[in-house]
Amino acid sequence: MNNMFQDKINIMALIAAAVILVLTIYVAGKYIKQMKTAKSEGELADENWDGIGEYKNELPSGWAYTYLATMVWALWYWTMGYPVDAFSQIGQYNQEVQQYKKQFESKWANADENTLRAMGEGVFLVQCAPCHGIAGDGMGGKAADLTVWGSKEGVLETIKNGSKGLGFPMGEMPAGLLSGKAAEKVAEYVANGMKGPQPAEFATCAGCHGPDGKGMNGMAPDISEYGTPAFVEMVLDHGKKGFIGTMVTFKGRLTPIQEKAVGTYILSLSRGE
Repeated sequence: MNNMFQDKINIMALIAAAVILVLTIYVAGKYIKQMKTAKSEGELADENWDGIGEYKNELPSGWAYTYLATMVWALWYWTMGYPVDAFSQIGQYNQEVQQYKKQFESKWANADENTLRAMGEGVFLVQCAPCHGIAGDGMGGKAADLTVWGSKEGVLETIKNGSKGLGFPMGEMPAGLLSGKAAEKVAEYVANGMKGPQPAEFATCAGCHGPDGKGMNGMAPDISEYGTPAFVEMVLDHGKKGFIGTMVTFKGRLTPIQEKAVGTYILSLSRGE
């Protein structure tokens, strides 16, 4: 068992605690005694509140010196007492987390679709279900209905409601850019992986997403990946504004394999798997 007095940080903490205790006892005793014996004196300020005024007394020197001392101590602590390259339990924890993430990524690097779907379901139930519901249906409109993602219905929903909060340079997609048969044609084209003849109505989308739908080098979402786990991963990385608030980015909170697993599971919902 390590001796706590061999750790410089523990020693500093104990000294600081002792100093605080002594100062507290001294200050409390001083002012309790002063309350019993001292009388009000000095020049009154011009302002008063219902006949109650205050004296123009200087700031107690003890308070001023204590404030300055804490500033000096803080500078010393961050530059000499506990430099940023010293051992840190938080830093050690973060390093261990990164090591486990690497092991996790290596272990499941070649996971098959069934494994990814099962993994994604577990992550979904913990991270996504509180807003989107256990079934992913958005709980009656309270959040986005993920059961239509990757399908024509999902594209139509986005065209109708727009898309906000992804943070791409081209900005947010407004609602209702297309409607009727025009929206139907574009939705079917995008949901089909942008295969086959491109409908003329897609020109409305190409203004931001590019003629090939790839997002013009990151200026807008790559909708050519719609219906694949990569598209879900993009949303997880960027975050999104939804019906009940803003979905935070999951970049760094989930590993790339976990994001792919969540995408695989969500897309399986539209297929009823």
